[in-house]
Amino acid sequence: MAVIQCNGADLYYEDFGEGQPIVFLHGVLHGLRFFEPQLAGLSDEYRAIAFDCRGHGRSEKTELGHTVPQYARDLHAFLEQRGLGDVVLVGWSMGAFVSWDYVDQFGTDRIRGLVDVDIEATRFKWNDYDYGLARLEDVQSLLELAQTDQQGLIDQATEQVFADPTAEMRALQYDEISRTPPPIQSAILFDTHTRDYRSVLPKIDVPMLVCAGAAETRGSVDAVRHVAELVPEARVELFNESGHAPPFEEPERFNQVVSQFVDSL
Repeated sequence: MAVIQCNGADLYYEDFGEGQPIVFLHGVLHGLRFFEPQLAGLSDEYRAIAFDCRGHGRSEKTELGHTVPQYARDLHAFLEQRGLGDVVLVGWSMGAFVSWDYVDQFGTDRIRGLVDVDIEATRFKWNDYDYGLARLEDVQSLLELAQTDQQGLIDQATEQVFADPTAEMRALQYDEISRTPPPIQSAILFDTHTRDYRSVLPKIDVPMLVCAGAAETRGSVDAVRHVAELVPEARVELFNESGHAPPFEEPERFNQVVSQFVDSL
């Protein structure tokens, strides 16, 4: 069990293989266990690394710091302490937000490329945005679930994440989401649902691969494609058998696509 302290929080991480470093950033209320197919499947050829954000998985459940910008600062501290440069960041859902916030705060000196896994530029239904998912009342309902009905929150997340959730997927969802205490859930769910990266994406000056699940029920493929339209050097890869989690739902193809992207850089 490897732990590193970043900005006052003990973060659990796993680090396998050698060569080009690829850092995997998980989704909200989830953890690095959702990247086990990548940590195992890509570490023969690359250095595959992942950590649990503060408040998630096996990392410390700190009282403070549960915003995307703080998670990005933790990522910066992690890269510095581990001596990592020229990395490819693979951000799934909230993890993509963390990677974009990192670029906004620290630039791309340490970054070779970005992979966005099935997330839109912002989740909120702003008046000038056609692809938003959540209105204020939707966010309020979600936070109420976090505070009053943990099983309901987990069930809703499971249906939104997977196109066809198996018993194994449901068990993993329960185990991982229940690791994050409700006060932390509420803080980071509100933060992720109201972040807006439309002004950040056009400034990204490294190649980006945008991955979209065609069987998505949480949002729309068009919303994910829109991210690629905002980034100067980006392309889209569609995963026909996946909902919101291509790395876990189509791991072999996802690993192949990521490998091809990394080798093209």
